[in-house]
Amino acid sequence: MGTPASEKYDVKRERRELYAASAREFTIVEVPPMRYLAVDGHGDPNTAPEYAEAVEALFAVAYAVKFRSKQHLGRDFVVAPLEGLWRADDPEAFVTRDKDAWGWTMLINQPDWIDEEVVADGIAAVRAKGDRAALDRVRLRELREGRSAQILHVGSYDDETPTLARLHHEWMPQHGLAFNGDHHEIYLSDARRTAPEKLRTILRQPVRSVDRPPVA
Repeated sequence: MGTPASEKYDVKRERRELYAASAREFTIVEVPPMRYLAVDGHGDPNTAPEYAEAVEALFAVAYAVKFRSKQHLGRDFVVAPLEGLWRADDPEAFVTRDKDAWGWTMLINQPDWIDEEVVADGIAAVRAKGDRAALDRVRLRELREGRSAQILHVGSYDDETPTLARLHHEWMPQHGLAFNGDHHEIYLSDARRTAPEKLRTILRQPVRSVDRPPVA
């Protein structure tokens, strides 16, 4: 059932199965095509200036888009949590935490009715208030992950290593699964206001059967 136009759309409620993972076991979910504001970058998120610039630009545009949607389309929504796609030439870079080798795409989910025109208007509104370093890199992107394994990690980001090692070296081989896309993280907690040991992060990995070719 869709959300009435008078009610705020909240992707965490509408797609609860994707945003409320178990913290005990990996589960398989089917992720439909979804739209995101996105910015690409590379390097250690703790030290690379372009990472902070990307996140700042994403949230500025996300709130501008929300405002335009409410004012001009009559449809309001809750700004979704920050998400990230992470990639490296060797997936072991995530287990060893070789952050300088990481490439990333930071994301904020958008409702289906948000299109390129609304995003362009949002970017223009942000630019009118002052330039932001990553604003020209913000785009609307559709992500098609399909079958994915996910789990809720509670704790600091650097403590993800044992869970990722178990996923890569035990759980996926035991279930006859192979990588089929970028490592995906959904940040349910605000790291600025949450103690590291209480951070809640969904770790998601698109997968395929080992006897099937990867998705192009």
